[in-house]
Amino acid sequence: MKNIPIVDTHVHLWDQGALRYPWLEDAPPSFASPHALAEYRAAHGEINIEALVFVQCGGYDGVVEAEWVASLARDDARLKGIVAEAPVYNGEEVRPVLEKLADIQLVKGVRHVIEGESIEFCVQPNFVKGVQILEEFGFSFDICIRHPQLANTIQMVKQCPNIQFILDHIAKPDIKGQIFDPWRRELKTLSEFPNIVCKISGLATEADHENWTRDDMKPYIEHVIECFSFERVMYGSDWPVSTAATEYPRWVDTLKWAVQDYSEDEINKLFHDNAIQFYRLS
Repeated sequence: MKNIPIVDTHVHLWDQGALRYPWLEDAPPSFASPHALAEYRAAHGEINIEALVFVQCGGYDGVVEAEWVASLARDDARLKGIVAEAPVYNGEEVRPVLEKLADIQLVKGVRHVIEGESIEFCVQPNFVKGVQILEEFGFSFDICIRHPQLANTIQMVKQCPNIQFILDHIAKPDIKGQIFDPWRRELKTLSEFPNIVCKISGLATEADHENWTRDDMKPYIEHVIECFSFERVMYGSDWPVSTAATEYPRWVDTLKWAVQDYSEDEINKLFHDNAIQFYRLS
């Protein structure tokens, strides 16, 4: 397991010289500086990244952003998928955006970040309708929420049985406070829908940034695997957001340590095989 091939399903890339994100204007200089493919390669170092999926960064036109990212793939063929921003909250009016995204070959799915929205946001009729329309384009939907939004997320997923959902960052539980419920119970309920998979990503960001240990992470990782099994989990780095709390190799080593007692086949599904299947990267 030392240097197994990995598909990283959650990478953000930005360069203010190409696309200007308003939310980066007030970020620390080290964070607002370019974080593109060259910086990503430096961050993962000797780790064997076979492929990666870009996930929208927020605050930018989804089509323009996806076109820019697709252009980067000419310099690094490992960039095999894009999860683009799409205003699904506009219901039927999202169609023109989805049509443009469908013309970009690398776009595999879409996301609109829910975590900063109200508790009821994802069950509004227009939002649900916008998500349902994704079926016509063959797009999946990445769910980015915080744990208090899990209950309504369950209701949203229930209304969209034909959409492939991917839960980002295990729904951002309170790892710093080592609080498990109701996250633990609601995650189990969500996992009972067959059309949802879970990214094991972003955990360090939800922990104590300066003092977290791998033991803080393990019970959360174990519960995700108990809920979804190795058939429906995927590795993600959440780079460079993750740099607020961890270096890239430390997160990979932590997750490998947490699953070291499982079979080689199960570990390969987590780090590689499931990503190829669910993001249709082959």
